[in-house]
Amino acid sequence: MRLSRRTASVSLAVALVLTLAYEAVPHARVPAGSGERESADPFGAACRIRVAGSKVTAHCHNPYPEPDHVSLHVECARWWDIDTDSSPIEAGPAQTVRLTGRCWKEVGDVWVSHRRES
Repeated sequence: MRLSRRTASVSLAVALVLTLAYEAVPHARVPAGSGERESADPFGAACRIRVAGSKVTAHCHNPYPEPDHVSLHVECARWWDIDTDSSPIEAGPAQTVRLTGRCWKEVGDVWVSHRRES
């Protein structure tokens, strides 16, 4: 009987970890009424950002039927280092796009902006 309780506890712990890991994945959404046209349709590519030293890479996947125009914004840590904003790249339906940027030294902050098609 003791072995089955341990197995049940381990199974419950694994299920909890998997649920929490799924919830931790960033999902970008553009709320209705935020200056964009109002719509009940879900919108916004999910983006994963990776910073390696002074280089930044973002992979954005759009699971929705409407295109999302994504831009990468890199704010550098040093005051003299030039911050960058990429041109919007269209992430079409079921498409993944890669955005890159960099600083000369350390990266301070990074984010991706989303825009509906004009």
